[in-house]
Amino acid sequence: MSWLARLKVDVEVVRAEGIFDNYVWHKRLWNDCFPDVPRDAPRDFLTRIDQIEGAFRAWIMAKRKPEKPEWCPSDGFALKEIAPSFLTHRYYAFDLKANPVKTIVQRGPNGETLYKSNGKRKCGKRIPLVKPEDLRAWLIQKGKVRCLDQSTGLEVPGGFRIVEEKSLEISPMVENYFRKKNKKTGEEEAAYHGGVQFRGTLEVTDKDRFIETYQVGIGSAKGFGFGLLLLAPIKI
Repeated sequence: MSWLARLKVDVEVVRAEGIFDNYVWHKRLWNDCFPDVPRDAPRDFLTRIDQIEGAFRAWIMAKRKPEKPEWCPSDGFALKEIAPSFLTHRYYAFDLKANPVKTIVQRGPNGETLYKSNGKRKCGKRIPLVKPEDLRAWLIQKGKVRCLDQSTGLEVPGGFRIVEEKSLEISPMVENYFRKKNKKTGEEEAAYHGGVQFRGTLEVTDKDRFIETYQVGIGSAKGFGFGLLLLAPIKI
């Protein structure tokens, strides 16, 4: 069972609540929409924040039923259960706000790949992707390989393909700034994620894997409002 909630909150209310970036949005939605969940529990939900004229629209997709926060007006809160049949279609129009990056592998003085004690490669800084051809390739690859299984090191399929015969809209990358406490120094530091919006058509190639992808999201920075797929079944 999964739930999809939509919140619409005026800009003035958001400012009064001290919600000034996507990281704070995620924390407030966690605290106020799931008040009975222990704070040290895994955050098994996805969010997305869109700024619209005079307001913010927030989405939450979760296995737990979200509650309406006190600061969200009743007419601004909509909630529906995602029926199992919703994820049985072959084609969907989709809208995805993601954080497309590539990770630079750490190399030694002679260009050799460096490895951790557990045999995995050492990875360095994540670099945002900005070129349209790189962004398109990134999304196509996510349909083929969602991630690596951390226990086995094997690739986990995404379960879908982008229907390239249909148009794929890719927005320019937008820098989403936030402040987060440095775990080593305890001081707050400014940082950003590059957000890119994709709109197009996908075909499900592996239903079970696609459902997993839908539930866990696509790409990195999911705790900052990225990775949630908004879907609408269509026929081709």
